Amino acid sequence: MKKYLITGLLIWIPLAITIWVLDLIVSTMDQSLLLLPPQYQPQALLGYKIPGLGALLTVLVVFLTGVLASNILGQRLLLLWESILGRIPVVKSIYSGVKQVSDTLFAPGGQAFRKALLVQYPRQGSWTIAFLTGQPGGDVANHLRGEYLSVYVPTTPNPTSGFFLMMPKAEIVELDMSVDEALKYVISMGVVPPEMPGARKP
Repeated sequence: MKKYLITGLLIWIPLAITIWVLDLIVSTMDQSLLLLPPQYQPQALLGYKIPGLGALLTVLVVFLTGVLASNILGQRLLLLWESILGRIPVVKSIYSGVKQVSDTLFAPGGQAFRKALLVQYPRQGSWTIAFLTGQPGGDVANHLRGEYLSVYVPTTPNPTSGFFLMMPKAEIVELDMSVDEALKYVISMGVVPPEMPGARKP
């Protein structure tokens, strides 16, 4: 009986968590409908709420923003918008910092979070998964002897928090696995090991 209960839990738990996460994402994105005037909200027009409509609206707005920012006119408007934000004291520091981080992480040609690494942390002889984020820059690089890399060491089971380290390149091992596989390995606390390189499908 215990065997069948565990088998049933292994089937339902991932499904339940997936549905819960999707419901959380959709319900959060549905809050964007509150930006519409009350008379134009779906509940006022149709008389009932449509789940997921806010998520669809959010994706559509993001897509249209990307299309607009890809042409010359959109880029000029974006520069104007950034120059306006750059004149507001508190907003300037927050916006510029977030923009630099997002540009680094999501740039098509960037190297941030493109490689999974093996590093010794928190002490010598203890190994953990890390991700390459770049190379030390500014005055920091002037105080480091030799070649260093900037790495992010995620915590388990929540990889959104972690530690930023600058480590000698000679002490870093580059892994032959994708970032997705490494994240699964971290989130599962080592329970879900990555596939061996030779066993991967082409």
